[in-house]
Amino acid sequence: MTLTAALGPLLLFAVAPAVTGLANRAKSALTGRRGAPVLQGYADLAKLWRKGVVYSRTTTVLFRIAPVAAVATAALATWLVPLDGVSACVSFAGDLVAFAGLLALGRHLLVLGALDTGSSFEGMGASREVTIAAFAEPALLLCFTLLVVATGGLRLQDMLGVPLAHAWSAASPSLVLAAAALFMLSLAENCRVPVDDPLTHLELTMIHEVMILDHSGPDLALLQYAASLKTALLGAVVVRVFAACLPLPPAVALAVLLPGLALYAAGIGIVESGVARLRMQKVPQLMAAAAAVAGFGLILLLR
Repeated sequence: MTLTAALGPLLLFAVAPAVTGLANRAKSALTGRRGAPVLQGYADLAKLWRKGVVYSRTTTVLFRIAPVAAVATAALATWLVPLDGVSACVSFAGDLVAFAGLLALGRHLLVLGALDTGSSFEGMGASREVTIAAFAEPALLLCFTLLVVATGGLRLQDMLGVPLAHAWSAASPSLVLAAAALFMLSLAENCRVPVDDPLTHLELTMIHEVMILDHSGPDLALLQYAASLKTALLGAVVVRVFAACLPLPPAVALAVLLPGLALYAAGIGIVESGVARLRMQKVPQLMAAAAAVAGFGLILLLR
């Protein structure tokens, strides 16, 4: 493990709330509003951390584990990604499955925490969450399959590292489609518009936010940080696919990650300011479209 490989996750941990803040600020600017400062997320986390925690008498240990599990799974998945474009902190054959599995584990533990409250309202949000996941996860694995075929490696270190840079010269159309599909999936995985609106408070449209209504204080801070970290992580994967077209030294590739995440956040803001939230029955069609984009890229690669 190199120094830049170790610094990559630490950098992502530090800037994660800013990525979400920048996406919200871009959306506000494009819709004619002033919006909250980019660094507002840090102030919100600090405020929540100083507050007390209230637990319902109907909840069990699952409810208390969910916030910690959400952060832990996202953090562990971060260590698998070669953020410096060369090597990851942890790498092994098939770690792409571990990456997808960690994200799924965090989601389902959060769902269990929501169901543990005994609230039908939170149960509705949990049901919606797993429904979206059932369509998003196969599409994510299809995107990874495209990267595996393009690079010939079964590790994220190969799929998003040096072998990917070599693959750009022969498979650039397929890799562009893979990045586009991953961006579409990141909107669903991060509960952003057009799949969900993290700022909504309408009962009939809430998905992620309704699952964390009973959390408070430091627990809510952990959940908000986990959501920001997951957004930054999936954004880093999209950035790495695009940035691999230029063979850069590890330190430069790590530095390029920051403006890349800023562009990714701006892209989220552009989408959210120009597209309305989809009806629930339309969300599977969006996931099918992402899978179709990745599948078409795979067909181009294999033809």
